[in-house]
Amino acid sequence: MIGGAKAAQCRKQGVDWFIWSLICSDALNPAVLDSYKKNYHNAAMPSTVLPSGKLCLTVVRVLLLICPLWYLACLFMSPGNGTVVCDISFPPGSGIRALAAELKDGGVIRSSWQFILMTRLRGDAHRLKAGEYRFTDAMTPDIILRKIVSGEVDYRKFTLPEGYSIYQAAELLEQKGYFKKDIFLEKCRDAGLLNRLGLRGASVEGYLYPATYNLTRKGSEEQLLEQMVTHFEKAYSTILDMKGERRPAFSRNEIVTLASIIEKEAVTAEEKPIISSVFYNRLRIGMPLQSDPTAVYGVRAFSGKVSKADIMRASPYNTYLNRGLPPGPIGNPGSSAIQAALNPAKTDFLYFVARQDGTHQFSRTLTDHNQAVRHYLK
Repeated sequence: MIGGAKAAQCRKQGVDWFIWSLICSDALNPAVLDSYKKNYHNAAMPSTVLPSGKLCLTVVRVLLLICPLWYLACLFMSPGNGTVVCDISFPPGSGIRALAAELKDGGVIRSSWQFILMTRLRGDAHRLKAGEYRFTDAMTPDIILRKIVSGEVDYRKFTLPEGYSIYQAAELLEQKGYFKKDIFLEKCRDAGLLNRLGLRGASVEGYLYPATYNLTRKGSEEQLLEQMVTHFEKAYSTILDMKGERRPAFSRNEIVTLASIIEKEAVTAEEKPIISSVFYNRLRIGMPLQSDPTAVYGVRAFSGKVSKADIMRASPYNTYLNRGLPPGPIGNPGSSAIQAALNPAKTDFLYFVARQDGTHQFSRTLTDHNQAVRHYLK
């Protein structure tokens, strides 16, 4: 004898297999049911008797054998080999019918009504996550449904390296095929966007926090810029909280400007506070910063070397020709550079020159500096 609970479980499993056999054989398709009804009403009453008990048992056994196969075919077999790619936009408040229709039209499922029924039988109709998804016809209905229920939205990743300027960011975005360079730069200078973001400068330069960002496929330049500036605001506030109650010596724009120069000059995080101290010492005595990256800002990316023509180029950012800080940042600094700008090391260095490994030799006097230049650069 089979216990009551065991029998109930067996009956439930039998019903499940029977339902799936009906789903996959189109027996529950409304159009098929209508056809059955019409044929039934138009047909004459049969004169034969019902099949014998043995025949019924045979039919049941065949169905029990076929049902699992139909279930596997419907749920775990993909409609294609991956050549069809479908981008789906599933906005908040959308229903399962619209989703299934879009999947069917996109060629990644065979039947929209089968997908709807599968979703409802699983109890997932109200657990679908809104977002933008990418599917292929190599995916099974089971995989597609699981991705939507778990919210595995299709993102495009973009990483902004520390120190990159808006010009370098624009080139990188265009290389990846995300945005057009000119349009991105135009948005970086958009007065309305700058006002909404609370930025007073000529562009968002300096306030795009270096990190990895997830972009939706229909995301705009403005949405990415808002993400990056929001991340900067949080990071900057955290750094200030770490600093304590002591107020910075400069305004936020000046701190970010100095940090952007430090970021461009430094290779190792350990040297950033020392490089910061050199610039603080120069600013205190009115000595030009003479930072190489400032001489090529807006012209090309700094690669470690500048020419005499670069040094003599007329630009408000060129700290060889202009004393003090530039009018704004020359790149987008990370946290360590911002911390260095807020907390310079205590030194009396006024000079530094790059060694072959990218680290720097620091000097207190011009004589010592010239000697270091001859040693490391000639």
